[in-house]
Amino acid sequence: MASDKKRPSRRSLIVTAVAAAVLAGGGVTAWQLAGGGEEARPLSTDEASRLAMSRLKVYQASPVRVTLKAQEGDGMVVEVQGVVDYRSKHAAGSYTVTGKDGTSDHGLVVWDAGGLGLAKAPAGASGPAWEQAEHVPRSGWSSRSYGTDPLDAGLNMLIQLGADRPDNPLLLAQAGPRWLGRDRIDGRDYDRIAGPRSRDSADKDSGTSPITYWIDADGGLRRITMRMAGLGTPTTLDIGGQDAGAKLPEAPWATAG
Repeated sequence: MASDKKRPSRRSLIVTAVAAAVLAGGGVTAWQLAGGGEEARPLSTDEASRLAMSRLKVYQASPVRVTLKAQEGDGMVVEVQGVVDYRSKHAAGSYTVTGKDGTSDHGLVVWDAGGLGLAKAPAGASGPAWEQAEHVPRSGWSSRSYGTDPLDAGLNMLIQLGADRPDNPLLLAQAGPRWLGRDRIDGRDYDRIAGPRSRDSADKDSGTSPITYWIDADGGLRRITMRMAGLGTPTTLDIGGQDAGAKLPEAPWATAG
């Protein structure tokens, strides 16, 4: 989704290792730390195999519900609730921007591998966001390529998660992922894994990727967090269940310039 419109200026944030470490993501739900006192270690063969399967698992479950929550600085939080179809590489949802004085903006968002588009919901619209997006005319969308702020980095990563084949577990293990512990989310156990490290990662000295994955015993991906430069709170991506009834709109991608 190409862009010919410039977005309002924001504080520039550097996102490291996003493209290189993308494997598989995480509505923001209650979670608790189940393990205590564990020390980070290299992945076992089984853990590496499950991490390698996670992108295929997401693809097979498509279209899936997703939630993104990003801190944009100065007390501003952006939350996106949407659906991603990994076969078409299209996604649609709603967004809400909340600041120190409450909600400051809300509307619809569509995104794909090339960028994103924002629009106000049609007057009197109801139903899921992907359905509302069908009724927004071309002139109603403000589209652009991805930038480097937490919202853009999170949406970009979400659209890349699914793949029609597993990753190579041996190559993954060689890239330095680390087992960090075990957590419980919504009554299910997940291994918390620091992802593969890219050569130019800002965290190369600490030996830990800025991206963390939560993987279950079957290789299912539940959550990803992304530590962003300059922000203390990571961006959270949550993968929900399948939304078999979702039909991603054609119009935004066919008409947005």
